[in-house]
Amino acid sequence: MGILNVTPDSFSDGGKFMARDHAVAHALKMLDDGADLLDIGGESTRPGTPVAETGIPAEEELRRIMPVVEDVLRERPQAILSVDTYKAEVARATVNAGCEIVNDVSALRWDDKMAATAAELACGVVLMHTRGRPQEWRNLSPSDDIVAEVKKDLGDYANTALAHGIAKDRIMLDVGIGFGKKFDQNYPLLAGLDQLQELGFPLLVGTSRKSFIGRTLARDGKDAPSDQRLYGSLAATTASVLKGAHVVRVHDVKAAVDAVRIADEILRAAANQRE
Repeated sequence: MGILNVTPDSFSDGGKFMARDHAVAHALKMLDDGADLLDIGGESTRPGTPVAETGIPAEEELRRIMPVVEDVLRERPQAILSVDTYKAEVARATVNAGCEIVNDVSALRWDDKMAATAAELACGVVLMHTRGRPQEWRNLSPSDDIVAEVKKDLGDYANTALAHGIAKDRIMLDVGIGFGKKFDQNYPLLAGLDQLQELGFPLLVGTSRKSFIGRTLARDGKDAPSDQRLYGSLAATTASVLKGAHVVRVHDVKAAVDAVRIADEILRAAANQRE
């Protein structure tokens, strides 16, 4: 899953693809580099950002992303697009325009119309685990058992989606790396991905350029900036696949595709040895 942030303030590439032509060109390049699908977002959920009640209006979010969605599908009608939003109004407009998946960082919780809207649209839904909201993350206490907490919460979110009429085969779960987790808790979460497979849903993992990687790669007491986290991101992506991730969300598509191909061969060899 290639990441396209049409935002002025995303943590890694904010402002880089605000221009419509630049955004579309980057989307097409990610598809050419091997992305199976693209995730297009118009509102940043970086740490500290006020969201939900005080986030950007749906109208502004749609103003940013709709032209990109339309142009990409005009150029590549077969492209699979996901919209990164927690707003039902944005989900409805973009799915009607051709997006096939709603990637909701709130797991249907921040807009009370989202669950019913997603069920009505019969689109794919990604339910992501988030501890609190971005404006609260700095003050959250660490989890006592991050894997157990994420597993329980994701199971609850999935059951809520099913209860609203969203078909099981349209649901994917995202463990929410970095979303309300302390830096050092992201590693136990990645190590415990195989336990989350027991929930019975495909898993999406997004580690690309995230802060915990920058902290691990710190030098002279300074975290590695986002543009120097490629190799760490590839290591985390590879580990995610080896531990059971079905989809990985990345900025650097071409490099990630190569890394995942190697991870897939290792998994294939392991499966053959078990037979």
